[in-house]
Amino acid sequence: MMSISPYSLNRRQLLGAGVSAAAAAGAAALVGTGTGTAAAQSQPVGGRYRIDLHAHFLPPEYRAALISHGYFTVGGYPTPQWSPEEAIDFMDRWGIQAQALSVSDPGVSFLEPREARDMARYCNTYAADLIAREGQRFGAFAVLPMPDIAASIEEAIHALDVLRLDGVILLTAYNGVYLGDPRYEPLMAALDSRAAYVFVHPGSLPSDAKPELPLPDFLYEYTFDTTRAATFMMTTGVRNRYPNIRFQLAHAGGTLPFLSKRIGVVTETPLGDAALPPVSLLGAPDLIGSYFYDTALSASEAAMRAVLAASDRAQIVFGSDWPFSALTLSGSGDPAPDLGSVFTAAERYEVEHINPLAQLPRLRDAVE
Repeated sequence: MMSISPYSLNRRQLLGAGVSAAAAAGAAALVGTGTGTAAAQSQPVGGRYRIDLHAHFLPPEYRAALISHGYFTVGGYPTPQWSPEEAIDFMDRWGIQAQALSVSDPGVSFLEPREARDMARYCNTYAADLIAREGQRFGAFAVLPMPDIAASIEEAIHALDVLRLDGVILLTAYNGVYLGDPRYEPLMAALDSRAAYVFVHPGSLPSDAKPELPLPDFLYEYTFDTTRAATFMMTTGVRNRYPNIRFQLAHAGGTLPFLSKRIGVVTETPLGDAALPPVSLLGAPDLIGSYFYDTALSASEAAMRAVLAASDRAQIVFGSDWPFSALTLSGSGDPAPDLGSVFTAAERYEVEHINPLAQLPRLRDAVE
């Protein structure tokens, strides 16, 4: 059992329906007090306690396949190197207790179907082996050989039931077909039956499907694609039909929180005989509020206040986006100081530690 003293709390006292006032006060005492003045925000909150639910890995064979297929950049960002040792060093420097690893865009869908199945199994087995060695520092979300639905169901069952990974990662769309499309129904049913935690990550758009602007996708297109997928899953009723799936949206949900009023306008407007989708957005505010939102590359006051206006603090989880954030996180200290502009120290402890572990029981038990 890893010792994280003096920052370890009795998790069973903190987890549950919510954090009691006494537990919140205890967390504040451990990580500091106050809401985060300008001076305090520049300092580490203290301790290696953060649980990172938006962190990527590139196992050797996977990275080699990316390069051999011309993926010298991912979303416009240079394809990074990765190793477990580098990841642990990063975590130690930035006060992160554990990371839930995932394969980023483009997943394995750039490969031929058989190669994609083999690569997904390789990545997921690599993650399981890493967890067996370093289970107190790593969890993992399984990559699936999408858009092959039958193979993806098989791999999801193997990853969740046999390898015991912590969830799965899905891209917002595959070959232009967004999550929420009826073609994905059998996979959603399989994930719902396992109450799976599903990390939704954006993917790059082909050049003929977006405006020609001289900026990389990760700066802005990624956020729009997350919004498209999240809205489409509500519009087509996926969120209603599969309520056991817990969806985490990357990068604070893209633009979804900011657009929540506009997307939910159907809820407040009598449309009479106006045409509606097969399942309308009448419940949009509740559905938007039920997504989980990570802080990766979005730990700003503007983004967090937008999320809080559309959801609840319990739905926010910490994310670093490492190693794709390596250029901005190259030193050590507090990886998200601007969170102090929005949250008290105790509230930050909820966002960065309690909320993530509440969703991943295997990882929670490993780090307690």
